[in-house]
This record gives sequence, structure tokens and C-alpha cells, in this order.
Amino acid sequence: MMTLVRNYFWRGIFVILMAAGAWSAFVRFYYGLGASTNLSDQFPWGIWIGFDLLCGVGLAAGGFTLAAIVHIFNLKSFHSVVRPAILTAFLGYLLVVVALMFDLGRPYRIWHPMIMWNPRSVMFEVGWCVMLYTTVLFLEFLPAVLERFKLKRAHAVLKSMMLPIIIAGVILSTLHQSSLGSLFLILPTKLHPLWYTPLLPVLFYISAIATGLAMTIFESWHSSKAFGRQLEYPVICGLSRALAVVISFYLAMRFLDLFHRGALATLNTPSMTSGLFVLEIVLMAVPMLLFFREKTRENPHAVYLGAVLYLLGFVTNRLNVSMTGLEASSGVKYFPKWTEIAVTLA
Repeated sequence: MMTLVRNYFWRGIFVILMAAGAWSAFVRFYYGLGASTNLSDQFPWGIWIGFDLLCGVGLAAGGFTLAAIVHIFNLKSFHSVVRPAILTAFLGYLLVVVALMFDLGRPYRIWHPMIMWNPRSVMFEVGWCVMLYTTVLFLEFLPAVLERFKLKRAHAVLKSMMLPIIIAGVILSTLHQSSLGSLFLILPTKLHPLWYTPLLPVLFYISAIATGLAMTIFESWHSSKAFGRQLEYPVICGLSRALAVVISFYLAMRFLDLFHRGALATLNTPSMTSGLFVLEIVLMAVPMLLFFREKTRENPHAVYLGAVLYLLGFVTNRLNVSMTGLEASSGVKYFPKWTEIAVTLA
């Protein structure tokens, strides 16, 4: 009885979220950005860019991370989680494209970069890489579909080309995951010193790798619960160990950069900005410390909790870069309109 009630409860929440998202989509495309958002000329990028795009692309990084680990570095022990990671990444990138349609002032022109080239633009490079990598993810997952329908000849042909496709996918991911950080390099006087650094492209890339590992742990946990399967714990344990190393490398690089630029001095003045910076660091440092302990890695619940904490830290970082760090220089306060939030949740 309780299970039935719980199922209906979550289905009800789902229906409410989708209904609110559908109405918000109507407002957005019928009345425009001005009626559906709190964006302005002073603050033109909000939650649709900060969360739906910057976080969405990072949260879908499990595809290229696991593909590289298994097929390029030949660590076959992680083979069982490659396909779920690729499927999740494929769905994630499709949702990023959908979210981008909401944020563009003229979404019907989204195809223009295909014929109107501007190779000096970072956004042009990101657009092409995301488009090509979404195609690569489709090709990487296609063998599972061909197996399902027993199309052996097509499966064999695609399988023979898979390694070059995977290598292309890793290269494309490296380019656009880092270039998302490059977008903010043109804002040295507008982005807060706690987040502005010439190393932004490198930091975005390293954090994406860590997020790919954390998302694979998160997905594996929930898929095992949903389908009633045994959690492949040796694989999860190995991923958590690797995640601890990547987070430690990221935080070390981050604090060395902050120290070198003298940006740590800005923390002497208590503010909402410094508080959100501390929050993001804590959410990343705690799982790192937990995962370096063998006892933690032996506890599936602790591993799952650590992965969730890191993912929250990652999301906080991307929102800090795209929103918190830009508010002071913009001269305005931005908080998403309910329609913006509804679209994101939907």
C-alpha cells in the first residue's frame, strides 16, 4: 500500500512539473524572454545558461570519461558501466540542446553556425563540438540498438569503426568542456577574482572528468534500485578511488592559482559571495576526504553520499561562475522568475 501511494505521489509531482514547464514554454515562445525571465541587458545570462547548459554539459561527461577509460586506456573492469554512461550522456546532450532553444533570442536560427562560420568565436567552436559530439554519442549507443533488433551485419560494420568514433568523441569533449570555461575569459574585470582565472578552461575540463565519474556512481546506484539488480560494487569502488584523486588535483590547482593571484584576500570580507565560494569548496573537499578512506569506499551508502555531495559542489561552482561571480559587476540582482525555474525542473 505504501509503495502504491509513493508511486502515485511521485507521478503527481512529475505531472505538476511538466504542466508548469509546458505553460512556461508557451509564455517563453509566445511572449518572449522579457515576459518569461528576469534577464536584462545588464544580466543577459541566467539559470538557463548557468544550470541547463554549463551544468548540463558537465553532468553528461560520463560518456566521454568512461569511453576513454575502457576503450582507449583499456581498463576493461569498467566495461559494464560504459553503455549506461553513454546513454545518459546522449540524453543529457539532447536536453542541453532543448534548453538552449529556450535561451536563444531567435531559436529558429540555431542552425546558422552550420553555414555561417566564425572560427574566432569560442561559442562557434562550442556549438560545433556539441553538435558533433551528440552525433558521436548516437553512434556509440547505436550498437546496442542493432543488437536488440539482431542486425548483425550493420552491427559488425559499426563495430569495426568504433575506436575512431570513440577517439573523436573524446577529442570533441575535451574541446568543448574546456571551451565552456574559455567563454568567461573575456570578462577579467566583470567576473569575481574567486572565479576568474586564465586556468578556467583547464579547471572546467578537470571538473568535468570528476563529474563524469561521480555521475556514473550516481546512475549505477539508481539503476540498480530501479531494475532490482545487484550494485556492481567493485566497479563503483574503483570509480570512487579515481574520483578522490581527480578532485584533489582540481582543488590543489584551484588553490595554487588563487594564492598566486592573491585572490584569497577577498575572503577576509564576509559576504554572500565568499559564503558560496566556501560552500562549493566544502562540497567538493568532503567527498574527496571520504573517498581516500578505505572504510568509506567499502560502504556503498557512503560512496553514494560522497558522489552526491561532489555533484552538488560541481553545480554550485558552475552557478557561481555564471551567476554569483557576475552579479556584483552587473549592478543588478538576479533571481530566476518562476517560469525559468519551471522550465529547468521540467
